[in-house]
Amino acid sequence: MTFGQQPQGGTGFNQQPQNQYQQYQYNAQYAQQPYAYAPNGTAAINTEAAYAFEQAQRVSVTKAYGEMTIGLIITAVVAVLAQMSGAYVAFLQATGLIGFILFAVVQVGLAMFLGARIMKIKSGTARLMFYVYSALMGFTLSSIFMIYDLGSIGVALGLCAVFFFVLTMFGMTTKINMLKAGPILLVGLIVLIVAELLLAFLFPGDTMLMIVSAIGLVLFAAMTVHDAQQTRAIFNQYAGYGPEMIKKVSIICALNLYLDFVNIFLYILQLLGNRD
Repeated sequence: MTFGQQPQGGTGFNQQPQNQYQQYQYNAQYAQQPYAYAPNGTAAINTEAAYAFEQAQRVSVTKAYGEMTIGLIITAVVAVLAQMSGAYVAFLQATGLIGFILFAVVQVGLAMFLGARIMKIKSGTARLMFYVYSALMGFTLSSIFMIYDLGSIGVALGLCAVFFFVLTMFGMTTKINMLKAGPILLVGLIVLIVAELLLAFLFPGDTMLMIVSAIGLVLFAAMTVHDAQQTRAIFNQYAGYGPEMIKKVSIICALNLYLDFVNIFLYILQLLGNRD
């Protein structure tokens, strides 16, 4: 059950092909550090400019992770409120399968629009759309409370947070360039989505669910490392484009990281969670 899926009696329904999954691709290359050239032709690092560049980069990356965190908080709050009020159950009872499909289409469309128009809309509009998307996701994910006990949800969330942090630190510090693996990871996502759909209808059952969840967890672990590096690379590329552009870039990076976190959480929950 990837994000946007909804557990129903142990069988996930894939709501959203990843343009939510599909990572918004930039032609991101690491920018060079500032250099000053000595009279003898030897390149000497301008330490003051280099330090300023590194500080700006850290602030920008922190901003992206901050936006991601706000999105996750919105998702959690909406999920809890929807569960306590019974709003999601009432929505499905009132609209049935049509409502389920329309709700999924709205989520997919919002993510696709944000990814495609991020450079043409205002940063405030992009941020609002991201928060709305996070709220819609929380409304959908309120269904996990009907399937898993609170202890399992809490453990899965804690493990996900630790796992995500470790993967992020690895992505930021390793010399392995995961950006080159982007096309491979995208193909893997498409295969995973198709496999989940087929298995849900042809071979439903806990065994196949566990196998798919394990594969999905490994895939999104790799994507988290990739997106951590891509976030840094994108900010490097757009460092000189001004504050407004940095705000826009932070939103799309936050969306990518947000989706990684949510999917890792759901796969861990499927692997380790106790069903009510």
